[in-house]
Amino acid sequence: MTGEPLWVSTGVVALAEIGDKTQLLAFILAARFKKPVPIILGIFVATLVNHALAGALGAWITASISPEILRWVLGASFIGMAIWTMIPDKMEEEETRVVGRLGVFGATLITFFLAEMGDKTQIATVAMAAHYAQPLMVVAGTTLGMLIADVPAVFVGDKLASKIPMKLVHSIAAAIFALLGLATLMGAGAKLGF
Repeated sequence: MTGEPLWVSTGVVALAEIGDKTQLLAFILAARFKKPVPIILGIFVATLVNHALAGALGAWITASISPEILRWVLGASFIGMAIWTMIPDKMEEEETRVVGRLGVFGATLITFFLAEMGDKTQIATVAMAAHYAQPLMVVAGTTLGMLIADVPAVFVGDKLASKIPMKLVHSIAAAIFALLGLATLMGAGAKLGF
């Protein structure tokens, strides 16, 4: 039973992350900056901090926020991300300024941390930390699961950088965010308890 929280958390998050917005973000960051090592380190640190907070607050959040309220907050967040994704000029200028001030690692750390806020893998971390009452094992597992899914995306993005139509990628990402938002608002996650 001791290893169960680690392995279940790793598997659930690795599977949930496939095709997720943060995996797409890893791909976009790699295509834009072409520096895989600081991107991977930024993903690791952002995920570790984000999931550590989620693990530490798991029991409290689960007991304090009703599933209905959580569904509406998540649905609105996804739709907000869809709208934000469709503003590429301003977003790209801002990212360039962030990279100029913070470097690729800092830009990855900030964008990944913010993208992971309210994400299904963060919610899964909260739920599993509450369920297993072993937040360190859960956080280690969810962080490992994120890396299993996102590190390959970084290397694929780096290799295909010159062939990626960024406007198309932004449009696809916006569509995915909008669909996730609508599905969430319509109760698609209700069977999972959130």
